[in-house]
Amino acid sequence: MKILKVLGKEINLFSQTLGDFICLTDMARGMEGDPKDYIRNWLRNGSTIEFLGVWEKVHNPNFNLPEFVNIKSEFTKNTFLMSVGKWKEMTGAVGIEARLGKYGGTYAHSDIAIQFATWLSPEFYVYLTQEFQRLKTDESTRLGLDWNLKRQLAKANWYIHTEAVREHLVPIIDWNTRREAYAQASEADLLNLALFGMTAREWKLANPDASGNLRDHAATEQLLVLANLQSLNAKLLEWDSPKEQRLEILNKTAREQMDILVNTKAISNLKQLGGGEAGLTED
Repeated sequence: MKILKVLGKEINLFSQTLGDFICLTDMARGMEGDPKDYIRNWLRNGSTIEFLGVWEKVHNPNFNLPEFVNIKSEFTKNTFLMSVGKWKEMTGAVGIEARLGKYGGTYAHSDIAIQFATWLSPEFYVYLTQEFQRLKTDESTRLGLDWNLKRQLAKANWYIHTEAVREHLVPIIDWNTRREAYAQASEADLLNLALFGMTAREWKLANPDASGNLRDHAATEQLLVLANLQSLNAKLLEWDSPKEQRLEILNKTAREQMDILVNTKAISNLKQLGGGEAGLTED
């Protein structure tokens, strides 16, 4: 959960597969009246329903289009009423939702939240957009730096790995020859199989138009695990572990470490190093 600071208001924001969801309740809080009333009035607006329908048609393959058509035939009536719960129940919408608990309120995808801000206040819309763009720029910069750091770490560990391959698998007479190159490539693909489930050649065949290699397209978490696997394989080579056994150990280690990184805050904490810029705080 992140917090956007706009005109003295703290607005909660969280990210999920569809993108960033911003709290509409926080946006309306502090204005005259109950924030829920602003959201209800916004949902009664015909242009709002049209916008929500178009957004869902583009982003939601399970959107109930026939039900949406029925709703459109009703919103011109003075008795037309709509709520977040009713909208989701009738149409299967995914772009807006109500949440309970500490960070409870009505949340909407950033596209929809910005449309709500436009309806709420032109001034608020301008400042919200500015802070949201700052957040995304900051995230992009920090993610790029973090990825590069992990890539360089993996490259640095590669020297440890290549020396271990040379010392334990390649006779001195074959150093700096095609035989050594083959051995190094074979061990590199052992790591690729353990982590990515494919060799460098298999990846290239599956992605003929992609630049670089599969490691250049790896996620931050994968690069961090790769650096660990390189050190582990170097030690396994020192212990004369058979190749099949090493692959099994490396794959098991990769799965365990990826599971830990994906399901804990470890990687996100790494990505927050260097944060604290104006307009954005981390809960």
